[in-house]
Amino acid sequence: MNVHLIKKRILDSVTHVILITVALTCVFPVFWMLSSSLKTQDEVFTSMRLLPQSWRFSNYLEAFVQADFGVYFLNSLFYTVVGVFFIVFITSLAAYGFARLEFWGRNALFYILISTLLIPIPGVFIPLYLLLKNLGLLDTRTGLLLCYIAGGLAFGIFLLKSFFDNLPKEIEEAALIDGCSRFGLYWRIALPLARPALATLVIMNSLTIWNEFLLALVVLQDRTKMPIQRGLMVFQGTFITDYPMLMAGLTIATIPVVVIYLFMQKHIIKGIAAGALKG
Repeated sequence: MNVHLIKKRILDSVTHVILITVALTCVFPVFWMLSSSLKTQDEVFTSMRLLPQSWRFSNYLEAFVQADFGVYFLNSLFYTVVGVFFIVFITSLAAYGFARLEFWGRNALFYILISTLLIPIPGVFIPLYLLLKNLGLLDTRTGLLLCYIAGGLAFGIFLLKSFFDNLPKEIEEAALIDGCSRFGLYWRIALPLARPALATLVIMNSLTIWNEFLLALVVLQDRTKMPIQRGLMVFQGTFITDYPMLMAGLTIATIPVVVIYLFMQKHIIKGIAAGALKG
């Protein structure tokens, strides 16, 4: 047998083993969460079985009612849908402007905007709190939404500008000759062609906003306005944590993000790759 072929098969086998190991490492915590959500509190602490002895599907109903997940779930849904909509709308407009319009200081403004990605979110909590307080937006849904939208602008503009830079200008020039307006170029040509990048942006921001808790804890005091992550704190006491209820709550909080990912997964790699490369 060819030595080169043997080396290739050995290398492929080692690569597959490494990839399978990494995949199992990523999947196992999710499997453990699902398994623990169907156990009793005693079984979580006394049994190391991967599968529960008695499948307690009632844990999900109890977790939903006990943590008042209905209110928190709707709050998170509102923050995610509205926040992602405005992030996509604003970043797509700004990115198209940076990619196609010529104006003084364009590059400097773009790099200043991108540099904000280097600032950690907890580092701006104090000035952000004072700003919202002075504007009268503290403990309001509007204040929290503005924080979410502002936090997603820099990366969104960076991703979409790189994508728009790669779009052929000949298509837009032909549309201009046919009488299309500048906004029409953005709305009818650029956005449809940028669907992979837009899908990537939607998934990333949906995941970020849905799972965010610390910023909401700083901005909001009213529990009825808190996101779903606040509901999980009900199961974490000072001396003991109700792990089956907590795991059931985590599973409920994970489902919407998984659904969004499954619907848009085919666009993720394509969108990231297209946004990362420049012609």
